[in-house]
Amino acid sequence: MRATTYIPHFPKLIVCGIIFATCNSFTTGNVFANEITKDDNSIARGAYIARTSNCISCHTDVKDGSPLLGGGRPITTKFGIFFTPNITADPITGIGQWNLEDFRNALTQGVSPQEEYYYPVFPYTSFNAMSTTDIEDLWRYLESVPTAKTVNRKHQIKFPFSLSLVPRLWRKTFFRHKPFHFNPKESLRWNRGSYLVEVLGHCHECHSPRNFIGAIIKKEAYSGAKHPTENSYIPNITPDPTSGIGHWDEDDISWFLETGFLPDGDVTTGVMAEIVETSTSQLTMSDREAIAIFLKSLPPIENLSLERKMKNAEEGWQSNALHNNN
Repeated sequence: MRATTYIPHFPKLIVCGIIFATCNSFTTGNVFANEITKDDNSIARGAYIARTSNCISCHTDVKDGSPLLGGGRPITTKFGIFFTPNITADPITGIGQWNLEDFRNALTQGVSPQEEYYYPVFPYTSFNAMSTTDIEDLWRYLESVPTAKTVNRKHQIKFPFSLSLVPRLWRKTFFRHKPFHFNPKESLRWNRGSYLVEVLGHCHECHSPRNFIGAIIKKEAYSGAKHPTENSYIPNITPDPTSGIGHWDEDDISWFLETGFLPDGDVTTGVMAEIVETSTSQLTMSDREAIAIFLKSLPPIENLSLERKMKNAEEGWQSNALHNNN
């Protein structure tokens, strides 16, 4: 099985980072990302949160030599092409004129300081459950990143999705604020994994099928989906033994998050490889283990149709490679 995936972020994504901070202990009241307790370590905690949010590859256009978090990376979707914004603190081209409340509203409510509504694949639908302290630490980290002068590019959105009314209506129809709730019936590590997967990592944003207007089909969350623009498939990461990762144990998942290697010896490719390199491999071992615990607890969802399509796509890829070599 080849684990090919993508990040379906729309414009004006708000969270990313590059520095890894070592932090690794939590209590019942602290399953959030900022595991360092003193305020003078706020930037370090924010850097770790940025890592955990796995957005470096979105806001840093490495191929075109974009500065860190300078934006400009094209994200191709069935709705059009979006170019990620500059989220450094530059006052002209970035978010340097924002304050903390502007940042909080954008991150958790999907609304800019100019009262523009963000498109739904920007995962404010997940980030809205971030803790207050995590948001503040992340903000302080972004303020500390060297500013970039990169000018934001105009998106190329298809009509009628280009109408400003569309993201407003989508938000009104599908978005509900859902703060993170600690589950006392589960362990601390399970709760930590839940926060990492469902809030910061927003894994379901990629690994779930969506309806025709881009809303996640909740009953099929984490069961995989067809890539919206390419001949590839985003894997089922529920513990279904046939079409998911039911044959993976917690160590397999943790090892994959650290190295990108699957249990069968294959290696992940595409954007998921970037996520492993810039995010999950940089997390603490404890956090990777917490993610594995939570993923193994998900209800298994059989998605045989997706499994067959993934195999067909893999066979087609191998056939094309063989043809090209000849």
